[in-house]
Amino acid sequence: MKHWIDAARIRTLPLSVSGILVGSFYALSQAYFNWKIIIFALSTTVCLQVLSNFANDYGDGIKGTDNDDRVGPKRAIQSGAITPQAMKVAIFFMSLLTLLSALSLIYFSFKGKYLVYSLLFFVLGILAIASAIRYTVGKNAYGYRGYGDIFVFIFFGLVSTFGIYFMFSKQIDWLLLLPATAIGFLSVGVLNLNNMRDEASDRKVGKNTIVVKMGGKWAKNYHYFLIISAMVLVVLFAVLNNFNFDQYLFLVAYFPLTKHLITVYKNQEPRLLDPELKKLALSTFLLSVLLSLALIFFVSDLIVYYILN
Repeated sequence: MKHWIDAARIRTLPLSVSGILVGSFYALSQAYFNWKIIIFALSTTVCLQVLSNFANDYGDGIKGTDNDDRVGPKRAIQSGAITPQAMKVAIFFMSLLTLLSALSLIYFSFKGKYLVYSLLFFVLGILAIASAIRYTVGKNAYGYRGYGDIFVFIFFGLVSTFGIYFMFSKQIDWLLLLPATAIGFLSVGVLNLNNMRDEASDRKVGKNTIVVKMGGKWAKNYHYFLIISAMVLVVLFAVLNNFNFDQYLFLVAYFPLTKHLITVYKNQEPRLLDPELKKLALSTFLLSVLLSLALIFFVSDLIVYYILN
């Protein structure tokens, strides 16, 4: 059981639900809420993340990408703790579990009343599952061609934040694009940090991530862009939403994010960036939680308004 828990990479799960939290609480601030939608949205996202981690372990394991040159904890297949055959079964099981959870989410969101929306999200679910697997699995795995950042940005940024809000409200609020993009950037930042750490070993085995393609120096600049842009976008979202002074509590998360940027700036040995992955993931989760809590104040304002009127 311990080996399977390690292969699931529990430390990545808080990051994966960040978009769900912000999108859900934004819907709540507009008086949209359904606890079944939140439960199945969270379960679908967590299942998708675990599926992605299992598939990544399998793909990199059988290709020999996970080897002694790699920094960080040994992966399940690399260490021999889990066989490739067992991991394939786990990938199939997690794919099925993710699909069932996604179908439940679609049902409780639309309940047969919005056929086009249901079909659209069903297709998105299938694409998400396929993308999670194809990141490192197969001869033409897109993670080996530098497209992993796109997958992370779309599904763990835009789709998770916009998607969950749409499931509640059945409408699009373009202002939500700001925090959705921010969370997407921060999620990509975690992947970019991972790729910066593994640049040397990835280059040896032909895993052409964006970092391998652009080189370490430009990868750092790319990283600064992702993190700083995310911080600016969230502040802009707060300003456009006319946040009260006490709603800017989310700025607390900017302290660890700023410290992280300084660490990356000073770093001269990419292998030493490994601890920063967890820090950036938790900082992103903290930001999403504090921003979500800030949005509750809108609900309080609505309650006061209806009481007074």
